[in-house]
Amino acid sequence: MSDQCMPPSAPPRQAASDAASAEEAGEVRRFWERLGLPGLVDVHTHFMPERVLHKVWHYFDSNGELIGGLDWPITYRKQEAERTALLRGFGVRAFTAMLYPHKPGMARWLNGWAADFARRTPDCLHTATFYPEPDVAAYVREAVEAGARVFKAHVQVGAYDPTDELLQRVWGMLAEARIPVVIHCGSGPVPGKHTGPEPIARVLARHPRLRLIIAHLGMPEYEEFLDLAERYEQVRLDTTMAFTGFTEQLMPFPRRALPRLAGLGDRVLLGSDFPNIPYPYVQQLQALEALGLGREWLRAVCHDNAAELFGLASEEAQGGAGR
Repeated sequence: MSDQCMPPSAPPRQAASDAASAEEAGEVRRFWERLGLPGLVDVHTHFMPERVLHKVWHYFDSNGELIGGLDWPITYRKQEAERTALLRGFGVRAFTAMLYPHKPGMARWLNGWAADFARRTPDCLHTATFYPEPDVAAYVREAVEAGARVFKAHVQVGAYDPTDELLQRVWGMLAEARIPVVIHCGSGPVPGKHTGPEPIARVLARHPRLRLIIAHLGMPEYEEFLDLAERYEQVRLDTTMAFTGFTEQLMPFPRRALPRLAGLGDRVLLGSDFPNIPYPYVQQLQALEALGLGREWLRAVCHDNAAELFGLASEEAQGGAGR
């Protein structure tokens, strides 16, 4: 074959990156294949408008106060298409677009973007968000009617009280619709004015059927959020960043609470924080396996619990994808 007919080779740096991605994808896939799973379901991944995501990355780069001044390199600083391709290469069969406003007037626009992202990304669970503002109930209802399957609330970044009266209709609407809400309400990495278990306990007292998914296992108030999960049968927890070497140095999970986590094995869901994590994706999976809570617990956490919650098995049987 002449030189003119030879396909162009990838630049060395790109080729090395592609090889590293393929190697990690192989590690992740071997993990869930050993468990006999069809793949993973990750309920805590971030997709948002590129200019918003770049601002988030800049905040991490600048060691912002909400991350406690930590050195936090973004492992998967890639374009949107590359990030979705990576998750698919890992065998993540359904994931979310966790996005959130930090001020009024932002949530409705984010929801419009997320609805479009879900339409063009069939393995993404249609995600929406909200903020306490006068029109919040109206645009949350719009998102529900448009097919939103999960909501994201970020009490730390939004710096709002989840018991705000403006949100009471929203909590009630989502409880009635049985739509889960992934909520960052723990006081890690640094506490906010309204973080911690007490405000969430007040929300649940008024809306006991609300399907809250406590992000990051509620770190660092792990045991207090376990209390809420044991008290309210619709409360779940996601594993985002928990048990990894990065987090254990800062906010270690108390080993005395592991039996309680094992006992809630049907209500713990895999979360990763991809792409905004300071280590490879596979480390989250390895950290969960290292807990020694057993094969069935791992199967449930990494796939089965979320598949049941979002009806993925029935959709697959009907020939649908992750929407």
